[in-house]
Amino acid sequence: MLIAGNLIPLAGVLFLNWDVAALVLLYWSENLILGAYNILKMFVVGGLSAIFTSAFFLIHYGGFCAVHGFFIATMLLEQPIEFGGDTSWPFFFVFLELLLNVVRQVVAQVPAAWLIAFLGLVISHGYSLMTNFFLAGEKDRLGVQQLMAAPYKRIVILHIAVILGGIGAQALGQPMVLLLALVALKIVVDLVLHQREHRGGEST
Repeated sequence: MLIAGNLIPLAGVLFLNWDVAALVLLYWSENLILGAYNILKMFVVGGLSAIFTSAFFLIHYGGFCAVHGFFIATMLLEQPIEFGGDTSWPFFFVFLELLLNVVRQVVAQVPAAWLIAFLGLVISHGYSLMTNFFLAGEKDRLGVQQLMAAPYKRIVILHIAVILGGIGAQALGQPMVLLLALVALKIVVDLVLHQREHRGGEST
């Protein structure tokens, strides 16, 4: 399922003329999927006691993804996006408002089939959630604090590789071979992280 989810962007490159921006932004959007599933895991493990930790994670992780997405979109998209603008949400919830603003502007510029690829990643990680977290018993071995930290590790390692590959492909005119290499790089890094995290008792 992990490989299948990553083959949808490959189809985008081969048949729909996707560029570096569409690929890298799709891989960025995967962080949103992981974050949403992670909050579910935290509630399953901690119950009502995880409310505060989950709220903190939602705001902190949401703000992190907002800044990350803005950086990638500004670097790769033809039309610049606005980050701040007229924010109106109170207190720390402004970070979630910033994230929603970035997501809205990204979706407005990516290809229509991009949403199908996003759905493929939702299904892929949902399958991993069911098989590893619920059926394989990871929910009985993980704590809320472990779960809160897990997505950050994946973001740092995976996106350093993806962004560097994307910059290289863009600098060389985005030839097909480098776009395909970028997809292959993502699959390999994904598989390595997946195996290491589940073997170590963490969860993707």
